[in-house]
Amino acid sequence: MKLLAAAVLAATLPLCAQTAIFPLSAVKAGQRGIGKTVFSGTAISDFQVEILGVLENAGPKQSIILAKLSGGPLAQSGVLQGMSGSPVYIDNKLVGAVAMAFAFAKEPIAGIRPIEEILRVALPPARAKLDLPPSQIVTGQSRMVDIATPLSLGGFTARTLDRFLPQLRALGFEPMQGSLAGKSTNPTVNLSPPKPGSMISVHLITGDFNVGADGTVTHVEGNRIYAFGHRFLAVGATELPFSRSEVLALLPNLNTSFKISASREMLGAITADYTSAIAGQLNRRADTVPVTIKVQGHANRPYSLHVARDRLLTPFLLQMALFSSIDATERTAGASTVAVKGKVEFAKAPPAIVDNIYASESGALLPASLAASIPLSYALQSGFPELTPRRVDLDISVADTSKLYRVEGLWASPAAIRPGETTTLHVLLSGPAGTEVRHSAKWQVPIGQPKGNLQVTASDAFTVNIQDYGFIINQPPTTLPQVLSVINGLRPNSTVNLRISRAEAGYVVHGHQLPDPPPSVAQLLKRNPAEALPAATSKVAEFDFSLPDAAVTGSKTITIEIKE
Repeated sequence: MKLLAAAVLAATLPLCAQTAIFPLSAVKAGQRGIGKTVFSGTAISDFQVEILGVLENAGPKQSIILAKLSGGPLAQSGVLQGMSGSPVYIDNKLVGAVAMAFAFAKEPIAGIRPIEEILRVALPPARAKLDLPPSQIVTGQSRMVDIATPLSLGGFTARTLDRFLPQLRALGFEPMQGSLAGKSTNPTVNLSPPKPGSMISVHLITGDFNVGADGTVTHVEGNRIYAFGHRFLAVGATELPFSRSEVLALLPNLNTSFKISASREMLGAITADYTSAIAGQLNRRADTVPVTIKVQGHANRPYSLHVARDRLLTPFLLQMALFSSIDATERTAGASTVAVKGKVEFAKAPPAIVDNIYASESGALLPASLAASIPLSYALQSGFPELTPRRVDLDISVADTSKLYRVEGLWASPAAIRPGETTTLHVLLSGPAGTEVRHSAKWQVPIGQPKGNLQVTASDAFTVNIQDYGFIINQPPTTLPQVLSVINGLRPNSTVNLRISRAEAGYVVHGHQLPDPPPSVAQLLKRNPAEALPAATSKVAEFDFSLPDAAVTGSKTITIEIKE
């Protein structure tokens, strides 16, 4: 125990020796201090701080220092978005970071996160995912909340911003069209490290598209930095590249004013993201997911980017990039057909193959943007480390006509047959400009097939996928092969499924049909609904047809009779 105590003390002493801390216990109303932040360019400016008091237990075992800010543009702008993390000093000792503010406030009143809470991020808890909401303190009818993080987006179309604005705001961001530089995810070495008060951008996407969140550095200790004074996404242990940032302008706003900034050279990686702050390391390369997107149509345009690796964020960010890639390259309003092909590579598992087509008279952009995100999201949500994404490569082709076919007719000849006899099933599809496509399949009735009516259905891929894989909602796959089977087993939209089934009670157990089980087995299955789902029909036979470069929609059902 003495050795352990000595080791802990040795690890703590260098931090205490190098950092002059003004403890929370010594903070009193009326004290005055100095804050540091960037109002223009990269120059760090001072602002004045007057302590108003301490809000005890403002969060779970957390306190917030209430202060009035002044100096520079603050009298006109109030507390600015982008000031999150601005260090505050009393008697040249670090007391905390600007972290919270009141919306629509007439004066720049801010909440300061104590430095003791920020430095705890150096020793994050074992749990790697917190999913906590932004902090907030209710005072009368007003709320002091974490200062919204300005999120700069570069390279995206205006329609992309409009489409994904609500989701970004739900994450605690204030999105704006930005100009983000620094496409490389490699940190530039031998640069002067950022100082307390410097601006940084934490990147979710870098490359031909950029998504970066702006904030201020609170403290630098060796190659480790602390910033923001509140959570970024509260994802716990993480890997996000960050860069130096330059303030281009300040924009006063009746709600909350903000800094307009542009990122510059890469500096390192953010490795911890918790309620009280984010922390990272200088000269470290973040572990991100490389993505290439090639769009072909009237113009051919390649995109190369790196996306943050996260269970929830990666699919969402990939969808944004794919949406904007198609939208910027082709005319996507009105009739269109979008084909998406490629693969998602995993760490220690076979890749997920992406091969689908989307057609619509009113635009196929949104569903096409989900082509790779849906299998990737399912893989990440499964929890298997083997399915950690390593690379995504996608090829997109776009046509300004709708190649959409509908299931118009279904018939059998003959419609009444005996066991051992053959019937021909015909499917009629109608497409653009009155074109028609017919597919036929011959089916021989097995010997021993009982008499009665059978149901024959011709359906599009979406309908059949829901029918075949709906079980995963109540029966999530428990093995890696089961997950891969679902990911690569989904039928593409170019498929027509012709299915023959009998109306008889059965069960579905992890995707496998058990038609008409013996009464004793049925009783056992009935007692375990989490493992066995009742089914009204059982599949007798099926055929799949595929249309080249076209999508199918619709469904038709007929009955055929099996005679003695």
